[in-house]
Amino acid sequence: MRIDVLTLFPEMFTGPLTESIIKRAREQGRVEIHLWDIRDFAEDKHRITDDYPFGGGAGMVMKAEPVARGLEAVLSAGERAGVPVILLSPQGRLFTQEVAKELAAHPRLVLVCGHYEGIDERVREAGLVTDEISIGDYVLTGGELPAMVIIDAVVRLLPGVLGAPASAVEDSFYHGLLDYPHYTRPAVWRGLAVPEVLLSGNHQAIARWRRKEALRRTLLRRPDLLRRAELSAEDRVILSQLVQEEGVDLKGLLEEG
Repeated sequence: MRIDVLTLFPEMFTGPLTESIIKRAREQGRVEIHLWDIRDFAEDKHRITDDYPFGGGAGMVMKAEPVARGLEAVLSAGERAGVPVILLSPQGRLFTQEVAKELAAHPRLVLVCGHYEGIDERVREAGLVTDEISIGDYVLTGGELPAMVIIDAVVRLLPGVLGAPASAVEDSFYHGLLDYPHYTRPAVWRGLAVPEVLLSGNHQAIARWRRKEALRRTLLRRPDLLRRAELSAEDRVILSQLVQEEGVDLKGLLEEG
């Protein structure tokens, strides 16, 4: 996969893109990440990329032309078909694990980091971006941090990036549930013992325990996820038991449709 990022602050990406899983994925050639400074596409010698908003108001607005020229330099006319060009914006659709899986299926992505009060609306009107994504209902200084979040979530889903392919599949949200609890050595720590089933060597019992605990954790912490989670008939039986055990009122969350 190739990911191109248009940003006013390329230096912000240095740490996240040169450490841990993303670093290894780049070294292994599983992902290429290219950073483009939008100021390099400004039309004046001072490399100005923003201006005052028409109609007045606080803040500055990123000019359309540097962004457009940057996108045209990154993607030729012949390359644009099928390549998601994503504007990171609080007005975009919410980023979820499902969206990460969707993006990971593409061989190439382009991420555009907005700043200040945003980008001149004509970048959207001209069809230069194909999608807008938000990582949550809050305001950040710019699109750089959301771009890093998306890159991290997408890259770890690429084939061969994680040492164990099952790791990504078992993550929270992959199948719509939160992850089950994890334990490691020692078996007893400060008087707290690891659940006996995990020490039993009975893989079927362990799998059942993990599924039940994933359902329990989702029920107690994020019951809203259960409406769209991939639930089997057995899962629904377990959830009914958990509702009784925990005294939780789901208010129809498990109903079909």
